[in-house]
Amino acid sequence: MQKIIPFLWFDKEARAAAEFYTAVFKDAKIISTRLLEGTPSGTVEIVVIELFGQTYQLMSAGPLFKFNESISFVVNCEDQEEVDYYWRRLSEGGEEGQCGWLKDKYGVSWQVVPSQMGELMGGSPEQRARVTRAFLKMKKFDIAALQRAAGAA
Repeated sequence: MQKIIPFLWFDKEARAAAEFYTAVFKDAKIISTRLLEGTPSGTVEIVVIELFGQTYQLMSAGPLFKFNESISFVVNCEDQEEVDYYWRRLSEGGEEGQCGWLKDKYGVSWQVVPSQMGELMGGSPEQRARVTRAFLKMKKFDIAALQRAAGAA
């Protein structure tokens, strides 16, 4: 059993969000759904999903809490095609942010990041400054532009 499981509280969209996330991520599935009757909010639905071997619990339990950017999920992408895919799919109906951040249509924050970012930011202070200046102008990351900024003299 997984020791720590992220738990996401939705107003009434847990099942729809589970179906969305399992459609976006290729190695994903819905593990279980259950209704809890007689709760203070009426009916609560719990949906358990798995994304790339990581378990998440989603709950529909009313509008008590809202998502914000203080919690986000990072999607490490191997190439531009993967960045483009996750950016397009996760931002559908949502909101594009700066520097690889977006909110999906349920208000959950995601960071779609090239896996090379650590290497691009790991050089000299001047290289880090160039890469930082480049990505501060971006919404979706452009790996080639970041690589050019890292290599610029």
